Amino acid sequence: MARVELNVQAPDFTLDDFNGKSVSLSDYKNKKNVMVVFNRGFF
Repeated sequence: MARVELNVQAPDFTLDDFNGKSVSLSDYKNKKNVMVVFNRGFF
């Protein structure tokens, strides 16, 4: 996995939310802030 770098645009990706709906990072383009959290061992 590539390292995260400051001031570099993140690649687009799509994941399912808790309701099974697909959500893409690009859905939030032009929003001020986006926080993505991956909970390891959550399920």
